[in-house]
Amino acid sequence: MKKAQLVFIPFPGLSHLVSTLELAKLLINRDNRLRITVLLMNFSRSKETDLYIKSLPISDSLNFIKLPECFVPPNTNPRAVFDALLEAQKPNVRQVVSDLINVERQGPLASFVIDMFCTPMIDIAKEFSVPTLVFLTSGVACLGVNFHIHTLRERDNVDPTQLLQQTEFAIPTFANLVPSYSLPSSVISKEWESLFMNFVRGLKNADGLIINSFEELESHAVHSFSSHPELAGLPIIYPVGPILTPEPKSKSVVEPDDIIKWLDDQPPSSVVFFCFGTSGSFDEDQVKEIAHAIENSGARFVWSLRKPQSKGVAPSDYSLSDLSLVLPEGFLDRTRGIGRVIGWAPQTQILAHPATGGFVSHCGWNSTLESIYFGVPIATWPIYAEQQTNAFELVVELKLAVEIALDYKVEFKGGPNYLLTADKIEGGIRNVLDKDGEVRKKVKKMSEKSRTTLLEGGSSYTYLGRLIDYIMNQI
Repeated sequence: MKKAQLVFIPFPGLSHLVSTLELAKLLINRDNRLRITVLLMNFSRSKETDLYIKSLPISDSLNFIKLPECFVPPNTNPRAVFDALLEAQKPNVRQVVSDLINVERQGPLASFVIDMFCTPMIDIAKEFSVPTLVFLTSGVACLGVNFHIHTLRERDNVDPTQLLQQTEFAIPTFANLVPSYSLPSSVISKEWESLFMNFVRGLKNADGLIINSFEELESHAVHSFSSHPELAGLPIIYPVGPILTPEPKSKSVVEPDDIIKWLDDQPPSSVVFFCFGTSGSFDEDQVKEIAHAIENSGARFVWSLRKPQSKGVAPSDYSLSDLSLVLPEGFLDRTRGIGRVIGWAPQTQILAHPATGGFVSHCGWNSTLESIYFGVPIATWPIYAEQQTNAFELVVELKLAVEIALDYKVEFKGGPNYLLTADKIEGGIRNVLDKDGEVRKKVKKMSEKSRTTLLEGGSSYTYLGRLIDYIMNQI
């Protein structure tokens, strides 16, 4: 039997690592000729990473090599630190791959599969004369935003100040004009210019792009890659999602089982779930507005409320005594019967629960795919990165979400651009829980498609087959 080796290089952050390894599992479950070696770089949260890796089934098809630790001089910009780490790791990757090639039984090296932030490793793949496939943990429409702005800068010499003066953009992967406030800050700001240009140049250098999305969800965006002249000549795309990620184990003030038991006692589709990702948190003024909105709406709720991050430390959970200080006086007593305020949340378990009827979300791409998969409509509240683009796509382009805000934004090292008032949040809660709303019907239909796209006959199944054919043709 002809075998093929793949070298995977994930980004050393837990959520990126987990989705990259879920992609690896998808490939080896589909074709037993593939052998995958995952190269692990210095991890900031190695305990959680080790736990996750230990939970994976041991097999000949999937193995891990920890790269030696590299010292990188400190820098205030996290991206600059990571780029320096990649440069420092290149000799180690070169050595490990040379050793792998000499292991006959694993088959010849067919390709590198690397995270979207690891494109400097394309240089090493070229040394071994193999193609590089880049795995993107965001959607197809968002990829189109990056390509379009990069092209404007490179081809038309448009600089960030001109971009900032434009109020909307015609982007090939969107059917609607995209307002400038829906673009990620990194795409149009002067400060991030060189990082952005290098990032997209890296994507354009790839031989193919594996995307955690599916054609039934982003049909206009996917088709634009084969039909729009501006996107001609770019790497081929393989939308093979939704790749859902298992939850990392974490301790919170309230045990996950306790929340699930509480949900068991609530009516179907009656609970609104507030959760803003691993890094999402708000100051006291904003927390109070959310509390007033919840109380005024009278809706049942589960609210994952985290302490704001301080100096590079990720948000943490409030102790019960701290909670009463940050929430309006008496809020916990008055809402005791209808809601729960928790710290870290078992998000997939809550979204999968029949009592959950709406999701107030930051619109991170993983959360977006999960809510669609479980058929729970989103009320959009983006915070940073590409979340404003995702929110615009969900509300305006796909009509799969209701709007709380589309233009809310927290700048890197800065505060939010405005305070979102209780009445606006309350409107979002009422809309997202509307039992007969059009959005809910559309989300239910898309949920069914998301569950069948990776089965035979679905578009992601077909794209995954094409991807494997491409890999096998390299040897």
